[in-house]
Order: sequence, then structure tokens, then C-alpha cells
Amino acid sequence: MIKTEKLNLTNEWDKTYPRDERVNHCKVTFANRYGITLAADMFAPKSAQGRLPAIAVSGPFGAVKEQVSGRYAQEMAARGFLTICFDPSFTGESGGSPRYMASPDINTEDFQAAVDFLSVQDNVDPEKIGIIGVCGWGGMALNAAAIDTRIKATVTSTMYDMARVNANGYFDSEDNEQARYEKKAAMNAQRTEDFRNGEYKLGGGLPAPEELTDDTPWFVRDYVEFYKTPVGYHPRSVGGNSGWNVTGCISFMNQPILRYTNEIRSAVLMIHGEKAHSLYFSKDAYAAMVKDSKYAGNKELMIIPGAVHTDLYYKFDVIPFDKIEAFMRENLK
Repeated sequence: MIKTEKLNLTNEWDKTYPRDERVNHCKVTFANRYGITLAADMFAPKSAQGRLPAIAVSGPFGAVKEQVSGRYAQEMAARGFLTICFDPSFTGESGGSPRYMASPDINTEDFQAAVDFLSVQDNVDPEKIGIIGVCGWGGMALNAAAIDTRIKATVTSTMYDMARVNANGYFDSEDNEQARYEKKAAMNAQRTEDFRNGEYKLGGGLPAPEELTDDTPWFVRDYVEFYKTPVGYHPRSVGGNSGWNVTGCISFMNQPILRYTNEIRSAVLMIHGEKAHSLYFSKDAYAAMVKDSKYAGNKELMIIPGAVHTDLYYKFDVIPFDKIEAFMRENLK
């Protein structure tokens, strides 16, 4: 049996969203292929019988399961699916040391480990497993779908390509060799300092609401409105507190995660807001996924009129749950 670490899990309901009495909830743990134990919330419809279609959810990048992925997971459970939402490696209640690191490989593996776990549950049909990735975990979800043939349906919501944004900067404004060299040089100098000091320097999180200025980018304001206010703040969140390690995302710099998405045979639904600063990630990823692909027929890009990036984190009148449910039912049957 694959060994799991005993994690210190919170027993009380400490979510940023209300509990839905239509579903049962418990916490579970499972290990990924690197031996890191992940913590997850599991939701099941109270009226459930037999083996159910199942969905694993994670994201956004820098969030914990108590903020966004749990909202998606609980709602989809209320609609008849068995669901889990997990904290990725090195974050939240999950294991992994040092903390606040990210990895294109390990975080893709986190999704695959969630599929491992779901595949052996007595109340899950292993042939009916889908995944939902929000923000940066949308990119990881596509990468997982490209490598894991057990995943029969994938939804991305307000997707970020973390490899692209780390290598090229926002809006590809740093897409040149000199800019990449300077970022790599700075992070590698920080690695030396971290090793000398015996600890990893944190990059710092988002500004507090009172620290916003006229020069603060509008999309940063959207993040602050969610992560730094009662709407979405959580004490274990990476993005809402001290942020990732300065070197936390260095491996994304030269490891594109969407290289083989045009070989995904299973169904994919990409959802993004019309007014989101990040819309170009989904538009370009979708175009690359269907270009010259034999499997383009079951791929779809859905753009939500008027929505910004963070609207799809928590606004139930904006998140198209009816569409997500219909997509999952059609492809997990």
C-alpha cells in the first residue's frame, strides 16, 4: 500500500463559502507519485446510490481548497457527482517541503494522483472521471488531460498558462531573450542567498486594499478584492498572504506545459470571462489545441460576456454551472 503522511487537518468548517446541506462532506488524504500526501475535501450528494461519476478540482494558483475549488466541488456534488477538491503539493493542508513551491511536473501529477484516488473508491465509476482546473490549475488540468487517458472530461475556468506568464510576463510584454535572462539571473542569485541563509525568501503577496494606488493594474485590484477581503481571504492561502517563494516558479521558465494538448482525445470545455485580463491564455490555448488536431470535435471555448478573471472564482450567477453539469454528464457516461 502506498504510504501517506499523517497531516494536521482542520476539523471545523473553515471555508470561505457556506455549507450546502444537499451534500455530505469529509476530508481525505492520498499520496502522489513523488510521495507527497495531499489533503482534499470530498463531497457526495446525500441522495447518491451506486457508483457515481467523479470530478477532481483544484485552483486557482495561490489559492487553497477552502476558497474556490471547494465552491466548484460542492456545487457539482449537489448536482449528482462525487467530487474532491485538493490543495496542491507544498500548499494549504497538503504535504511537501519546503512550502510555497510550484512545479509544472509535480502539480500536474497532483491531478493524476487525485484520479488515482477516485479510481479506487467503491462509490465511483472509474470509467467516468473528469477534472476541473481554475486559473493556473486550468493549465495543469490540460497538461494532465494530455498525459492521463483515464480523464474523460476536462473543464478549465479562467485558465492561466503558468509557463507562458513566467517566461514571457503578462501580455507577453517580456517575451525576449534578454528579459528572460535577467529574470533567471535574479532568481538564481536568490537561490544562492537562500542556501546561504538556510531559508527561502518569500516574494510577498498582494497589496492590502488600502495600499492600492492609481497605478495599480486593474487586474491586481480584482485579485485584491477577492484574496484580501472577507469575500475570499483565507489564512492558508498563498496569494492572499506572503506569496510564493521568490524562486517558487523558476521551473516554469523553460518547461511549456501545453505542448501536446492537440493530442487530447477526451472532451475539453474552456471557460473564460470576456473582460478578463487573462482571456488570451484560453483563446490561444484553445486555438493550439484544435489546430491540425484529429480530436477537435469535442473541444469548446465558452466566453462569458462582461466577466473579469476573478468573477469565475466565486460568483455563482456568473459561473456557468448548468453548462459544466451538462458537459460532464455528456462526457462521463
